[in-house]
Order: sequence, then C-alpha cells, then structure tokens
Amino acid sequence: MAFYKHYSFDLWLTLIKSNPTYKQERVQYFFRNFNSKHKSIDEIAITFRQVDLMVNAINEKAGKNVDADEMYLMIISMINDYDFNFSEVDLEVLDQDMEQIVFNHMPQLYCTDCLTVLDKIKDSGKSSTNILSNTGFIKGKTLKKVIEHLGIGQFIDFQLYSDEVRMSKPNAGFFQLMLDRIDRTKHPGLLLSDVIHVGDNPHADIRGAEALGINSMLINSNKLSILNLLYDTV
Repeated sequence: MAFYKHYSFDLWLTLIKSNPTYKQERVQYFFRNFNSKHKSIDEIAITFRQVDLMVNAINEKAGKNVDADEMYLMIISMINDYDFNFSEVDLEVLDQDMEQIVFNHMPQLYCTDCLTVLDKIKDSGKSSTNILSNTGFIKGKTLKKVIEHLGIGQFIDFQLYSDEVRMSKPNAGFFQLMLDRIDRTKHPGLLLSDVIHVGDNPHADIRGAEALGINSMLINSNKLSILNLLYDTV
C-alpha cells in the first residue's frame, strides 16, 4: 500500500449511512407535533424527501448552506399548506428533539471495512485524516457525537461540516479550508498531489476536489469500495 500524506473523507454514504428507523421516527414526530392540516404519514414523508433533494441541490449549486433549522421550518410550512406563522415553533426544543431521535436511531457504518481501512491509514504513522461533509437535517454538532459513538473519531484528525462554516461541497473554498487545516508541522512541503478526497458524490466530492487540484476517489456509488484505497498508489 502506498500512502497519501493526507486523506479527506466525505461522511454520508462514504463512511456512514442512515438508520432506516430514524427517518420513520422523524416523520412520526412531525405528524404528531406540526400537523394541523392532518396530512398522512406518507404525505409528510414525501415532503421530507422533496425538501432534502431541493436543499441538497441548492447547496451544491450555490456552494453555501441551508441550515437544518431552516429545512425544518420549510417542512412545517409545506405540510401546513404553506402557513408561515412560526410563532409556536420553539427551535431550541425542536433541535434537541431532532438530535435525540438521531441518538435513538443511530446511523450505521457504511460497511464493516470502514474502520479497518481508517485504522490501516492511521497505523501507518505517515498520514493525517479529516471528514469534509455537507450537512442536511442532521447538524455537524450531532454528527461529531455520532462518529465518536461509531468508533470513527479515533482515526480522524479534524472535521469540517458545511453548517458550521457556511460552505458546501463542491465549493472550492470548503476544500481550501480543509487544505489550510492540515498540520504542516507533520507534513512540511505538502503538495496537492499528496492529498486525496474520498466520497460517493461525483459532483460534490470528485469534481470539487479535482477543481482544486487534489486527488479524488469515487466509492460506493460505483464498483469501488473503501477497500480500494488500500490498493491505490500515489
């Protein structure tokens, strides 16, 4: 195995995946608490999917970030036939409840090889690592707790989330922020060719990385998996 000096990883559908019961419970919560028009469970689930797809496309196009709070308000408005009276919505309570649903229905490792590969990279003593992730309904502050629970955190040197820095992949500024955070005392004279970003999204991950001139590897949405990193060469 030939090691890069720094490995950047996407999170969702690269290292972790959603617990199916999480989305079901999230819909149930809005069905119970914000459903004055008596929409069905299926209608609310469709609204979540529509907002998720729309905001993801907006973030990737604009390179900025629509926050989870804003997404939840969109959901509340849409399932109540575009009622914009949010006076009874306590965003702090909503945030706490949404985080608790995540913890009750914890995301899962994308595959059993994820920790093996991360351990191999870290054990080499030659490489540093980071997570570079766009966020949606789940905030970066929550995801940090998730990756500790899943055992990923011990292998990661730093984490960057779009909701915390107001930028989303493929924004070159987000990738540059990642490059700027790499420990240059460990990697003096670091070159762009020494860095690789790994993710599942051809646009956000691969084109974003390549636009900045760093290496990239598409996994999981094609025939490659994280195991291919063990056979990749600089």
